[in-house]
Amino acid sequence: MTAVAFDTLRFVRTLRDKAKMSPEQAEGLAEAVAEAIQGDLATKSDIKTLKSDIETLKITTRSDLREAELRLEAKIEATKSEIIKWMIGSIGFQAVVIVGAIVARSRVTH
Repeated sequence: MTAVAFDTLRFVRTLRDKAKMSPEQAEGLAEAVAEAIQGDLATKSDIKTLKSDIETLKITTRSDLREAELRLEAKIEATKSEIIKWMIGSIGFQAVVIVGAIVARSRVTH
């Protein structure tokens, strides 16, 4: 983590002189504030790592989306083929029924 310029000695003196705190209280508070400031700061390295992680996640997400898109396209193509087979089968069946009806009618009328 990057060190932030925080003058604990000056902070302790200010607390002792202006706030009339005991030296122990002032030192304890100064340590707590210094730790809080230092604990939550992101370094350039942290940010660089995070950017790298985000870029990796973005690439992975794009790849996953592309795979899902290809699977979906394949399913759509398979469904189209099934629909075409059913339509051709239905048309063929209707043709047989119509021809059968015509033949039956012609036999009845003769």
